Amino acid sequence: MNAATQASGAPVTETAVFRPDDFKLKNNADEIRVDTNFVSQSFWKEAVIRFRRKKSAVFGLIMILLITLIAIFGPGMNGYTYSGQNLSQKNLAPRVPGIESIGILKGDEKISTTNGTYVVNNYKLKNLSNVYYWFGSDTFGRDIWTRTWSGARVSLIIAVAAAFIDMVIGMSYGLISGYFGGRVDNVMQRILEIANGIPQLVVVTLLLLVLQPGMLTIIFALMLTQWIGMSRIARAEMLKLKEQEFVLASRTLGAGDFFIIFREVLPNIIGPVITQVMFSIPTAIFTEAFLSFVGLGIPVPQCSLGSLISEGFNSFTPHPYQIVPPIIVMSLLMLSFNLVADGLREALDPKLKEM
Repeated sequence: MNAATQASGAPVTETAVFRPDDFKLKNNADEIRVDTNFVSQSFWKEAVIRFRRKKSAVFGLIMILLITLIAIFGPGMNGYTYSGQNLSQKNLAPRVPGIESIGILKGDEKISTTNGTYVVNNYKLKNLSNVYYWFGSDTFGRDIWTRTWSGARVSLIIAVAAAFIDMVIGMSYGLISGYFGGRVDNVMQRILEIANGIPQLVVVTLLLLVLQPGMLTIIFALMLTQWIGMSRIARAEMLKLKEQEFVLASRTLGAGDFFIIFREVLPNIIGPVITQVMFSIPTAIFTEAFLSFVGLGIPVPQCSLGSLISEGFNSFTPHPYQIVPPIIVMSLLMLSFNLVADGLREALDPKLKEM
């Protein structure tokens, strides 16, 4: 700075010159890295990814789809019907074309008597060389393959229909009870406790004794008793969300009560609702099977998995193969729905994201 500039008192401006090596990048990309793939995903896309990572849930879903497809197309895969009888071909062991050449499922059956155990083949004894029953035939000469998958179809329709009807009733009941609170909630919960205090089996049994047995009657009976668990879950979620900011904002803007319940709160609890529905389906399958087992289910000549198990139980000692197919199908259905429900619970619950 020269003397003239200092004397005038004017500000002094200096130009800084930077060289290329004056600054160096920190290279901290690992510290500030953002998962752009995660950021761009929607909630449902992330839920699908998390569900696919759980192998047991994927296995359960594959089994449900496979059993459903066979239940739809299986009864038409051979020339038999679920009600057709042929007493000349009764109690025939399983026999499958092609597989019999390797020594299994060729129609042999072990018979136990007081003189010992011996193997018989009724196909050969009755000269039925061109007759095949893939799961065998029952005591009336009906094809067990066709009856098993027809029964699986009936059980699936009853269970799924009852579960979704219960979802609508229980979800609406619980949301309304939790939203209004106070006296309304108190009265509705007392009604719920009374309904829960009556044994489910008693209600269903009495209803089936009064009404004509059939598919619609069983669905109606299950509908009256299966909604309690769903209503409690919906009420708990409503109590947790009804004081949140988005609900208060909607109420401030003049939204009605039912608009807030079904348009604001309901989409935020759809995860627990779907999970509860998936858990309730195997319960409905088991309940229907039990009713059919004790003779209160589907009337003959129709069949369900429960009625097939009941018929096979009566012939279990001489012909144990007759009870095996419906038991395996029902067990796989219940196990698969529980596996899928468990996978959905983890996939739809953000709290389990890091577990």
